[in-house]
This record gives sequence, structure tokens and C-alpha cells, in this order.
Amino acid sequence: MPRVAAIDCGTNSIRLLVADVTDSPTSGGEAAGTRALRDVHREMRIVRLGQGVDATGRLADEALERTRAALVDYASIAVRKGVERVRMVATSATRDAANREDFFGMVRDTLGVDAEVITGDEEARLSFTGAVGDLDPADGPFVVADIGGGSTELVVGTWDGATAHVTAAHSADVGCVRLTERCLRSDPPTAEEVREAGEVARKILDDAFAAVDCSGARTWVGVAGTVTTLSAIVQELPEYDPVAIHLSHISRNAIQRITADLLRMDHDERASIGAMHPGRVDVIGGGALVLDVLAEELSERAGIDSVTVSEHDILDGIALSIS
Repeated sequence: MPRVAAIDCGTNSIRLLVADVTDSPTSGGEAAGTRALRDVHREMRIVRLGQGVDATGRLADEALERTRAALVDYASIAVRKGVERVRMVATSATRDAANREDFFGMVRDTLGVDAEVITGDEEARLSFTGAVGDLDPADGPFVVADIGGGSTELVVGTWDGATAHVTAAHSADVGCVRLTERCLRSDPPTAEEVREAGEVARKILDDAFAAVDCSGARTWVGVAGTVTTLSAIVQELPEYDPVAIHLSHISRNAIQRITADLLRMDHDERASIGAMHPGRVDVIGGGALVLDVLAEELSERAGIDSVTVSEHDILDGIALSIS
């Protein structure tokens, strides 16, 4: 039973999962060789690695330093927990940066392993694998949407209780940080900025839906910080509670309502929400708008009118991929 560490370095946050990987025997209908995770430690920090990348094409020095500080702590945790194998993946922000080698060198020096810049398709596959593991295979086919800081992955597939089978995937260059920096410049954003952001999100996501046929999907699964935070807000949780959030549901009407509410709030009003992570205060409106566009499209294309919220996502997929 190897103990692994998975690190997901996205545009907005960097997350660590230390887990034991188990192989389940054939029993109770499970397939032989089914791999599962037993959590040892989970942690998330907002480092905003993608700060300004959309405008400048470069990773900011202060963003690199925030990420380095988090990795120093993650490396220490991995040693203390007796981790045997580590895999770190980096997504949208590093794919786009002109000074990406500064990032790679920093990771190598700090963590002792190379960061892997995965493709959008690989990001989608790992997200799907992590997202559907706790779901009933009979509820498939599934469409999984992973709203990150710089990109949104859309993937369709099935889950047989042991293995995820991806049939189509697409990575769209729109996420909570990228849409906020591009369109939602005021606090709170103006009606014109919100209109522009909606048009940008729809145009970019049209390409995703053209590449990924969602018409046969029966269940929509949403992962990552935007959708989990919105679940906490909809449930009026006084603080972030992953147990209450995991496998909760948000209706299309609730998504529309909470998105409108967030886009009307200023920084202080958003910051006062009990379940809101401080690092999401400035970008949650943009993320909610992306989720709202997805809800509208999936209602029209597949007749799905709610999202199932999963606390398990690409981080779990990374951990399961470590051999």
C-alpha cells in the first residue's frame, strides 16, 4: 500500500493530497484490481500563480514566491508523512507563461521532482476519474465540469465502478481568474461588464460543447473551488464543510440566483460570507458566471437541471495515477 503525494498547481490555488493507495479484492461486485484512496492529509492554498498572465504572458515574481512558499511546506509535510512517491501537475497558467522555466526550476529546487505541464485533455481525464469515483455507475453517462482559475475542462464518460471511460473531453480557456481579469474590473462589476463576461464565457464554451457531445449525459458533476464554494453558500453553511458539500446538489435556478447575488456584491460583502475562502473573494463572481453559463447550456442540450457537487477531483485522479 504505497503512500503518495499528489500536488495540483492551478491558476488560482495549489493543493496537496497525501493518501494511501489500496487495491481492492474482487468482492461485492467490484472489479479485480480496483484502486482506492485513503486520505492522510489534504490542504489547499490560494497562491494566484496566474496573476496577470492573461495580460502580460508572464508569471509574476510575487506569484512565483507565493507558490514556492507553499511548496516548501508541502515538501516538509510529505517527508513527515512518509510519502514514497510524488507527482505534481501544473495546468493553465504555466502552459501560457513566457517565463515558465523560472517556475520549473523553482519546483525542482524546492520539491525535488519536476512539475508536469499536462495537456487539457489529460487534465480532463484526471478530473473525471477523481470526480465520479463515489457515484453510482447507473447514474451515468456523466458530464464533469472542472472550473479552474484559467480554464474549464468539460468531459463526458462512464464509470463502471472500477474504471472511468472517457468518451470526449475539451479544455476551454475560461476560468474564474481569467474571466475576472478580462471583464469584471469594477467592484462590484457594472452591468456592462457582466454582460461582456457572459458573452465571452458563452463564446469560449461554445467550442467546448462543439467538441464534447453532452446530449446523452444523465448526470452533471461539478468540481473545484467555484462550485464547492457555491454549494456552501446555497446551503448557508456558517463555514466551509467538505462533508456537507460532497455530493450535494445545486439546481439551475439556485445557480442563477446566487450568481446574480454575487455579481451585485462588493468585496466586503463577498468577504463576509462565512464559507468564503479569502483567496476566492475577488474571483468568485467570475467563476459563478461560468457555472451559470454551463447550467444554461446543459439544461438545453441534455435536459439536466442540477449539478452534483464533488469534493473529489483532479487531485484524486493524480494520486490514483501514481504507479
